[in-house]
Amino acid sequence: MTNQIQVRQVAVLIETEGTWEASVIRGIADYAQTYSHWHLLIDPRDHELRSALPDRWSGDGIIARIGSRLQLEQIRKRKLPTVNVDTLYEEQEGIYDVVTDDAARAQLALEHLRDRGFERFAYFAPPSHVYSAKRGLEFVAAVREAGFPCEEYKPGYRVGRKIGWEEQQRRVSSWLDSLEFPVAILTADAQRGRQLAEICHLREIRVPDEIAILAGDNDELMCDVSTPPLSGIAVAGQRIGYEAMALLDRLTQGEEISPEPRLIPPKGVTSRQSTDILSIDDETVVRALRFIRAHAFQDIAVKDILREIPVSRRCLEIQFRNYLGRSPAEEIRRVRLEKGRELLSQTTMSIREIATACGFANATRFGVAFRKREGQTPLSYRKQTFEG
Repeated sequence: MTNQIQVRQVAVLIETEGTWEASVIRGIADYAQTYSHWHLLIDPRDHELRSALPDRWSGDGIIARIGSRLQLEQIRKRKLPTVNVDTLYEEQEGIYDVVTDDAARAQLALEHLRDRGFERFAYFAPPSHVYSAKRGLEFVAAVREAGFPCEEYKPGYRVGRKIGWEEQQRRVSSWLDSLEFPVAILTADAQRGRQLAEICHLREIRVPDEIAILAGDNDELMCDVSTPPLSGIAVAGQRIGYEAMALLDRLTQGEEISPEPRLIPPKGVTSRQSTDILSIDDETVVRALRFIRAHAFQDIAVKDILREIPVSRRCLEIQFRNYLGRSPAEEIRRVRLEKGRELLSQTTMSIREIATACGFANATRFGVAFRKREGQTPLSYRKQTFEG
C-alpha cells in the first residue's frame, strides 16, 4: 500500500487587483509548486466582497495582507500559523511578518532624487487605511538625517473621514502653494502619485520641472496612465510572497522561529518621466551629467567628459563635489552599477553579459565594484531580488 501525500491547505488573504498583490501571490505559488504539496485558497471574499476566511474552511495556515483590525481578529480566532506581508498591521503578537524594508525604500527614494540634484523634499500621503504611516516616517527621517528639509502633507483630518473630490483638490492645492519649488515629492504609492500629478496638471504646475514625483511603489497601471508617467519604487513583491510561503512551511512543521520581522529590500527605482530632470543650476554639471548618462555604458573616463566640456578637471571635480557629493568618476561608476542592479534583478543575463552591458571591462571588475558598493556579490544580490 502506498503512502498518501498529505496536501496542506493555505488561505491567501491578498487581493488580486494590483501589480504588487499579483507579484506576491506569484511568489507564494512559486514556492508551493516547487517545494511541497499545497492547496492555495486565494483571495476568498465574504458577502460584502471583503477579504475574509470562509466560516467552514479548515486549513493549516494563513498568508495575509492584514488591512483592518476586524480582519486581524478574524485571523486570530482561527489559531493557525499566520504570516503577514504588509506593514499596516505588522509586529502583532503571534503573527509573523515578511514585509518591505521601509528604511531601505526611503533610502532608495532619497538617493534617486538627490542624484537629480534636489535639495528640497516632501512626502505626500493623504490619511488612508491602505498604507502604514511608517513609510513616511522613514522617508522624512532619512531626508532630515541627510541635512535637507522635508515637508509633509497634513490635511487636518483623520483616517476614515470622507472627503469629496473638490475638497481634496482644495486641501492639496493649498499645501502645494506652501512649498518652495523646485521640490521632489515621494508619494505613499502610485495611486497617490497619480492623484498628485493630476492636481499639478489642473494647477498648471509643471512636472517634473517644478515638482518631481516619485511613487512609493511601482503599480504599472497607475504609473503608466499618469500624466506624466510616474517613476516608482520597484518593491520585491514576488520575493516577499516566496519568503512568506517558505516561512509558513516551517511554521506548519512545528519549527520554533524568531518573531523578528523579515525585511525585504526593494529592487530599485523604475525611472519614468516624472523624475526625468536635473535640478541643478550649474550648466557645466548638467552637461557633464547628461554626457555620463548617454555614454556611461561605453568605455568612457573623465577625460572624455573634458573633451566635450571646456572646463578644467579640477573645476569639474569641485562642482561635482558641491552638487552631488561625489566625483565625476564616481558618478560614472554609480550609473553603471545602477544599471547592473536592474539587469541582475530583472533579466537572466549572465554576469559577464551584464558587466559588458554596463561598461565594465570584464566580470571581475564589475564584481569588485558591485561588492564594494552593495556589500555583496552580484550573484548574492540576484538570488535575493530576481523575479522571473
